[in-house]
Formats: sequence, C-alpha cells, structure tokens
Amino acid sequence: MAGNPVLVGIPSDKVRILSLGVIILALDQLTKWIVEQTLPYGSERIVIDGFFKFVHWGNTGSAWSLFRGNNQALAAVSAIALVLLWLFRTRFDSGRKTGQVALGLLFGGISGNLVDRLVPARQYVVDFIYFHLHPRGGQEIGFPAFNVADSAICTGVGLLILLSLLERPGTPRAPLGS
Repeated sequence: MAGNPVLVGIPSDKVRILSLGVIILALDQLTKWIVEQTLPYGSERIVIDGFFKFVHWGNTGSAWSLFRGNNQALAAVSAIALVLLWLFRTRFDSGRKTGQVALGLLFGGISGNLVDRLVPARQYVVDFIYFHLHPRGGQEIGFPAFNVADSAICTGVGLLILLSLLERPGTPRAPLGS
C-alpha cells in the first residue's frame, strides 16, 4: 500500500486540515524566531519608508490589543476554540476542500499564537508586520501589527464566511419571493 503508514486509515479531509495547520504553525513560529534573532524587542526596521516596516512587538491581548494583559485567559480561550473547532468541524464545510483549507488556516493560526502565549520566556504574541501612513503634518497612522498566524486566522475566517454565503452543490434553491 502506497502512502505514509502513519496516515493510513485517516480520512483525507482530516489529513488536509491537519497538514495545512502544521505548515502554518511551522511557518509562523519560524518567522517569529527570525524576528527574535534579528530585531531587539521594541525595535523596527523600515522596509518602505512611510508605509511598511518590520517591528518586534509583543501583544498580551487579542486582535487590535483588545483585552491587553490577559495572556493566560486568552491562551485558555484559544485552547478551547481549537477543541471546539475540531469537534464541530463538519459544521464548517470540512467535506469541501475550501472548508478544509479554511479550517487548516484557523488551526495553524490559533496554534501559532497559542504557542507564543505558552512559551515561558515570552508569554506574549510576537507581532512583526506593520503597515502605516504618514499624513502631511500628522503623526503616523498604522494598522495594528500582526504576524503569519493572524493572517491565517483572518483568511480562514474570511473563507468560512464566503462558504456560508455561497450555495452548496445539491442544495435546492428557495423559490423567488419566499
């Protein structure tokens, strides 16, 4: 029998979800490690002046630094979210490849940020991608810094929203005017 003996008997939808999740987790942790090795904490490196820079910032909150200082609670929420997503994955079109990609992105992204929160020497999420503008005569206006895991989570959620809006094959259409 061809294929990986470890994966024999595991349905292909689960393999796709878990494989993409592991790839995203690895890419996320690798990029954060590179940032930690090349940029001192709190520093920045300008890539495109007035628009984009790499930074080394820590976030103990969630998206946009909401709930700042609640690292342990957010780690618990992340762990619970991973378990619930796995248990209810069939509700998120896990039978379709697009749904599998969305879930893989979510699992990898959530896991990447969870690892950051659990690393004893860190205990914050490493953010390093920062887009900003300098309006005339004004202070820098920036989008919150983010990382690979954040990008994967946002993309996964976006795909799930699109899937929920699209008609499923074989689903009868509701009559017009109903």
